[in-house]
Amino acid sequence: MTFRNRLRLFAVSGLALFTASASLPPAAASGAPEARHPSGGGLSAVVRYTEYGIPHIVAKDYANLGFGTGWAQAADQVCTLADGFLTVRGERSAFFGPDAAPDGSLSSATKNLSSDLYFRGVRDSGTVEKLLKVPAPAGPSRDAKESMRGFAAGYNAWIEQNRDRITDPACRGASWVRPVTTLDVAVRGFALAVLGGQGRGIDGITAARPPTPASGAGTASVAPVTPEEAAAAAQRLLSTQNADMGSNAVAFRGSTTANGRGLLLGNPHYPWDGGRRFWQSQQTIPGELNVAGGSLLGSTTVSIGHNADVAWSHTVATGVTLNLHQLTLDPADPTLYLVDGKPRRMTQRTVTVPVKGAAPVTRTQWWTRYGPVVTSLGAGLPLPWSASTAYALNDPNATNLRSADTSLGFSKARSTAGIQRALHRSQGLPWVNTIAADRSGNSFFSQSQVLPRITDELAARCSTPLGRATYPSAGLAVLDGSKADCALGSDRDAVQPGIFGPGRMPTLKNAPYVENSNDSAWLTNADRPLTGYERVFGTVDTQRSMRTRGAVEDVAAMAERGRLRVGDLERQQLANRAPAGDLVAADVAQWCAALPGGTAVGSGGTAVDVSAACPVLRRWDRSVDSDSRGALLFDRFWRKAAVVPAAELWRTPFDAADPVRTPRGLNTGAPGVGRALADAVTELRAAGIALDAPLGEHQFVVRNGKRIPVGGGTESLGIWNKIEPVWNPAAGGYTEVSAGSSYIQAVGWDGSRCPVARTLLTYSQSSNPNSPHYSDQTRLFSGERWVTSRFCEKDIARSPHLRVVRVHERR
Repeated sequence: MTFRNRLRLFAVSGLALFTASASLPPAAASGAPEARHPSGGGLSAVVRYTEYGIPHIVAKDYANLGFGTGWAQAADQVCTLADGFLTVRGERSAFFGPDAAPDGSLSSATKNLSSDLYFRGVRDSGTVEKLLKVPAPAGPSRDAKESMRGFAAGYNAWIEQNRDRITDPACRGASWVRPVTTLDVAVRGFALAVLGGQGRGIDGITAARPPTPASGAGTASVAPVTPEEAAAAAQRLLSTQNADMGSNAVAFRGSTTANGRGLLLGNPHYPWDGGRRFWQSQQTIPGELNVAGGSLLGSTTVSIGHNADVAWSHTVATGVTLNLHQLTLDPADPTLYLVDGKPRRMTQRTVTVPVKGAAPVTRTQWWTRYGPVVTSLGAGLPLPWSASTAYALNDPNATNLRSADTSLGFSKARSTAGIQRALHRSQGLPWVNTIAADRSGNSFFSQSQVLPRITDELAARCSTPLGRATYPSAGLAVLDGSKADCALGSDRDAVQPGIFGPGRMPTLKNAPYVENSNDSAWLTNADRPLTGYERVFGTVDTQRSMRTRGAVEDVAAMAERGRLRVGDLERQQLANRAPAGDLVAADVAQWCAALPGGTAVGSGGTAVDVSAACPVLRRWDRSVDSDSRGALLFDRFWRKAAVVPAAELWRTPFDAADPVRTPRGLNTGAPGVGRALADAVTELRAAGIALDAPLGEHQFVVRNGKRIPVGGGTESLGIWNKIEPVWNPAAGGYTEVSAGSSYIQAVGWDGSRCPVARTLLTYSQSSNPNSPHYSDQTRLFSGERWVTSRFCEKDIARSPHLRVVRVHERR
């Protein structure tokens, strides 16, 4: 019998590999019963758990695979999933009150009420139901929809069979842990798609009110900002360097590796808590699909991963996934807007939201041919609705339910060319770049994302005064909505109107390395810069982030050295080099030692003795490992110094001809530099923290009452292994991590059919403190150790922790 037929027999019958030690999944170990003797028909899957609670799910088709995935995700993350489903059903206010804040994983809404009003509006309008009916490739394929159906059934089956045994205190006994529908799963995917568009504007969409005759203002009572202020606010809002999601990824071509095959290191930076956590698994449909990697919670497919032949990762892209249309209103009626002089009436969406302990709240949202009227994009960018002007938000991802098909295409690809074909076919990625490598030695980068088709020509011709400020600075187009010829055009190779087609996407194939650290595509490879794309994709010839500069230095040196192996990727991930330290620490130490009297003036105008800091900074090893002494002092100093305007901070300014090495030369004479050091020393002393304390003593997370030291560092330090720790000096320093390195994978190939893969899920599989997989990989991360991937059948079967369960619907 062939291997494929043996695997098919296993998947369908569930008889193979059952041993005395392979009895229950991790959920069962914490009290959840196994469905050992299901009755009736229905969906089913076989789930095999190996070390660290990683499930290997085998099923006969996509519905059954979705079932196993939904079941296994619920076993690890039922509370987080249930909370997210409550969000997309618009029911948060009914259970938690209208003024509490969502966790931010599915939108930017600041309160439950605005979140509910938006998602209830999505439901009431049938938005997602309509998208589910769109034929592929413009809409989701049958396989994707079957996966959603199966996921809902698997999640529901787990709840039905385990409700009384939920051990997670976050939702134990909670009435809001309820069954879901296929539509709920689809709306969750929709919410992720519009995170960068409508999701940014939910407060402004749900608060929009037309001006009243008496006041001349509705929600426009907030004073408008100047175009210059709007440009600065848009930069802050849309900068990938300020986001809670980021990433690094690099792919190396075979010419740089020890065996001529490709290598990929993926290092996404995502929130450590809430609904945007990754969850690790392997998904197998014998003869059809075999893929391993990390999935965003609630997703039916592998988001970042590898199969036997190709590996891929994503980084958050700089493309601006929304634009605004400035509306000219009818002087007699602010709910009429003019297009080529003809009035168009806005469409009203009246939405009612149930509220805990109070009467339901009913509000009206206002929609136009361009999208919803929006009165703000974040607190810093008000967009007042006046008697003459309003703004409508266009988000092309509001008609994109294709990301699952893109992921499925990646999962079945056999080369980087297959990755590119999947991108071209489904065009489903809303806000990420793709980096890939394959066993044949190919490397690949593409900023293939769903963007509004804003060409520089269109922006030049149709921008309003506001748009003439925000488009060059931030890529946010504000177009004249009163002119029909200012509408977005279409590309012939695009699957939906109003977006760029694949032929316009910045792409680089088979360079020695391709790398991205959340800057634009320009320096994907410093020797082969990408140019010629529209401003909405990102910038060219502009200053790169410290993280991009450090990453390009590192990977270019690796590629030049050559003979690379997976071990080199592991070392790069956890080297914890601080490029900012390499750039300025010696200068700071020398300047510090020469200060008259050893003092610098702090923010309060008081002279502070900083002399003890000088030798600490001189001896610091320029890394942020847990045992690094001086790292915490430099971190606190640099966070304060890095906000000094670049023109003051650096002696040598940015030079587009030398973008990796400039700006450089710290201007120690800038007042902000001395102030930053004085404040950092004062801060640490007030907290009782020694200036030369090992970083891990004061940068840690607490899991079940135990401190786990964490290496890595913040964005401004430029560290590949980025983490954003939470500063709480009263509790000992950095006492939690809000976001950073998450599902990490280092993948290569040798002569066998099994990929050589190492993975690490930094925050572990489960957020349930009673799960055995609540912090096991977090301890690995602390110790800079990895998980050896068990992808091939022989490796799964050899796992000393193998546990096998057949999960099934009860009928």
